Amino acid sequence: MPGVSRAIVAELVDRALEEDLGARGDVTTLATVPGALLGAADLVARRDGVVAGLPVAAIVFETVGQGRVRTEYGTADGAPVSAGEVLATVRGPVRDLLTAERTALNLVGHLSGIATLTRAWVEAVAGTGARIRDTRKTLPGLRSLEKYAVRCGGGVNHRMSLSDAALVKDNHVAAAGGVVEAFRLVRERYPDLPLEVEADTVAQACAVVDAGADLVLLDNMSPDEMRAVVAHARGRARLEASGGLQLAGARAVAETGVDFLAVGALTHSAPVLDIGLDIHSVMEG
Repeated sequence: MPGVSRAIVAELVDRALEEDLGARGDVTTLATVPGALLGAADLVARRDGVVAGLPVAAIVFETVGQGRVRTEYGTADGAPVSAGEVLATVRGPVRDLLTAERTALNLVGHLSGIATLTRAWVEAVAGTGARIRDTRKTLPGLRSLEKYAVRCGGGVNHRMSLSDAALVKDNHVAAAGGVVEAFRLVRERYPDLPLEVEADTVAQACAVVDAGADLVLLDNMSPDEMRAVVAHARGRARLEASGGLQLAGARAVAETGVDFLAVGALTHSAPVLDIGLDIHSVMEG
């Protein structure tokens, strides 16, 4: 998974399994499934969508199985999938497969939901030249994986952390005494960092473009207001639409000529893609 540290994933998986297994482990499976029973299980899409996080699910099974479980992929992250399609097959002790099931499905379903929603936005603006971009509205501890899922869906990432790039917002403007002054202060202190400035009005946006901003966030502006800023900028700055954007209106926003649509919903409101685990090929070891 490009851009995702395996160490971060391993730590996440360990915490998730600790939460799920408690002090005594999967008591139901320990009581009902013989330790020597081997089997295979398919991860199956229950609905159409875009898959993301299969390697994460594999790490869950491998962690529980401690070398006893192997994973075979039926598709790859970023691929469109249909209901009923086998995404991967895991083989090993049935106890391990059942113990890992919920944690693995929680993660791959969540990430696939993000990828699926992102793809819907990407398709909505196809051909306009605008890109769909995420935000930092992610679940704590899951940011790198959620942003990876956005990329699987065809979107692009905003900054990973507060130190990667500067984003001057309305509260910074209030503290600095003006949007152009806030831009100047950040540029003086961090001359080499990417710098984006949020503008609430056409006048503000035009002012920071004229001041030399590379990227301007157009916050809660109407399509007509966005077109006015696009016309004034004439390519001198990249422009990003943000604030309450809806999928139904995505194309109209993209057609104003902005470069990006920032969509917090990609990560904070994506519904889970339903993925199940179906056990088969059970045999005594």
